[in-house]
Amino acid sequence: MASPTPKSEMNAESSSFDAPTLTPQRSSKMARVVESAGTGLTILALLAAITIVVTAADALAVYNTTSLPSDHAYLLPLWPADFNMRPSVALVACGSIIIVASAASLIHSKVSAIRNAPFIHSSIGFVGPAISLIAGLVATSFFYGVNASSSTYTLHSWSCQWSPVSMDVKPHWDVLCRETSAAIYLMVMMIPLEILVLGSVAYSKVAGQKQSFERERKGSPTMT
Repeated sequence: MASPTPKSEMNAESSSFDAPTLTPQRSSKMARVVESAGTGLTILALLAAITIVVTAADALAVYNTTSLPSDHAYLLPLWPADFNMRPSVALVACGSIIIVASAASLIHSKVSAIRNAPFIHSSIGFVGPAISLIAGLVATSFFYGVNASSSTYTLHSWSCQWSPVSMDVKPHWDVLCRETSAAIYLMVMMIPLEILVLGSVAYSKVAGQKQSFERERKGSPTMT
């Protein structure tokens, strides 16, 4: 008569059987969480870029409507002669690039044909955040490069200088100061935000490769 299998041996066999399946499950769950976080950060970047473009473009529109043409030089100008518009233009241009790149990243993440091709999915996933990061660096460098000058005014520096002055008509200096400040701060925030998005894409790629390796290892025949 066969002796009954000890309970400790059964538990050991059960644990040795279940253990390999727990780690891939946790890894897959973590990868989904990181991917969802990356998607959320991309949406946040898209909303921030829209805000940047709207505020910076509105400030530029106010400047264009309130600046005097050259044939009206005898009138008292509201804006200085030595005026640098490049930081504001860079905010609009780079913000528009970030909008397109972020929207493209969100669209490609939902296309099943791309998601089923891991290499293409991860490669395209890197492109959008990388472009957005470069755009954020360019726009920020424009602002801080020009703002370092004490003789050249920008839309932000000039409007904030006169923000205590109340105006009944455009330009409302305090509003322009808040708009340009919001656009600049959001663009600065875009840099670490896109770095986090790139980090989430990199983690998802590594996790996907690890899961593929685990599936291949389990599917391959083992020699005894």
